[in-house]
This record gives sequence, C-alpha cells and structure tokens, in this order.
Amino acid sequence: MDPNRKRWNEGHQKLNRALAAGHRDRAVELFIEQHAMHHAAALTGSVLWSFQDEILNDLTDEQIRRIPEGGEHSIAWILFHLARIEDITMNMLVAGTPQVFVREGWAKKLNVDVLHSANKMDAADVKELNRSIDLDALKAYRLAVGKRTREIVRGLKAEDFKKKVEPERIQKVRQEGAVIEEAMEVINYWNTRTIAGLLLMPATRHNILHLNEALRIRKQLLK
Repeated sequence: MDPNRKRWNEGHQKLNRALAAGHRDRAVELFIEQHAMHHAAALTGSVLWSFQDEILNDLTDEQIRRIPEGGEHSIAWILFHLARIEDITMNMLVAGTPQVFVREGWAKKLNVDVLHSANKMDAADVKELNRSIDLDALKAYRLAVGKRTREIVRGLKAEDFKKKVEPERIQKVRQEGAVIEEAMEVINYWNTRTIAGLLLMPATRHNILHLNEALRIRKQLLK
C-alpha cells in the first residue's frame, strides 16, 4: 500500500477508537488531520499529503470532465458528489445549519442545475453535469465546504459524539430535496448514525473511497 494511504488508514482506525472512547480533543485532532489529507492542500496550507491534489495534478479540464470507457463517473462528478455529501451531512445533520451550497449560492457559481447530493443520477444527467460545471468553482466550493466542516467539528463537545441525528434534521434534508427520493437508502443510513458515525462515514471514509475511484480513473485517462 502507498505510504500516504497507509498512514490515512491507520489514522482512521485511531479516530474510530478515540470517538468510541469519547476522547474529544484527541478525536478532533485526528479528524482534522484525516480531513486535510483528502482535501486540497490549500485548505490548510499544510505540507501533508493531499489526495485530491495528487489526483488532479497535471490533468486537463477535458480529462477531469471525461468518463472513461466502461465507467460511470468522471473526476468532476466525484468531486461534486463528495462536496455535496459533506456539505449536507456536516451542516444540516451535525450542525443543524443551512448548507454552504444554499447559503452562498453555489448552484449559480457552479453553473449546475443539480441541487441534490448527486446520488442516483442517470447517465444523461451525469453527462450534462460534466459538460456544464465550472471546474474552478467546483474546487472553490469543495474548499468552502471543507473549511466549514472544520469549524463545525472544532465546535463539538464530547457528549455530542454519541448523539443520534435529530429526526427534524433528517426531515429537513428531505424537504429541501438535498437527497432525492430515489436515493432514500442514503437518508435511511444517516438516520441510524450518531454524530461520531457521521464523522467516520461520510466525512472521512466516504471521501477516501471515492478518491480511490478517482485515482483509478486518472490511471485510465493517462494510459
């Protein structure tokens, strides 16, 4: 395994243990480190490894938008989906605050009509998203989401980790169409999680899973 990804995996195991033990300061410290590694280095200015930067390095806009032969997603779609999921879960479910996407008018900046998490999009809609999305705005949106997530997590108390997601917050996600009805299994999953569970999945592991997918796409594009 690549040393950077090995370090991430080991860190995630430590985070899991710290959350389970209720060690608030250690859990926040580990989360912040984990989180930085799958966002752009510009998020923190850190010299730590950035998985996102590794994937995007030297790719053209056309390559970022392209779905490889036999594939379902582009790197652009993956970054959009990751940002939307993190935005929805950390703001609406953990903090009980509006999405960055809505509050800061990112749909217009991104030049997209997709207002939801991008789960269960059909091939035609994915293709249109790849064509229309503003890639500079996409990177900026993911950065904005990442900054907000770090604010939220730093504000959590030890007792917050064991709290279940409030039903009213789940209902708000449905009311706003942040997740479409065809993807209800996503909401059903979140409905069973504690705050600690959301920090583990999706705020960290979901990102790394899809960035691994993006890395595979990059390799296909550069063959």
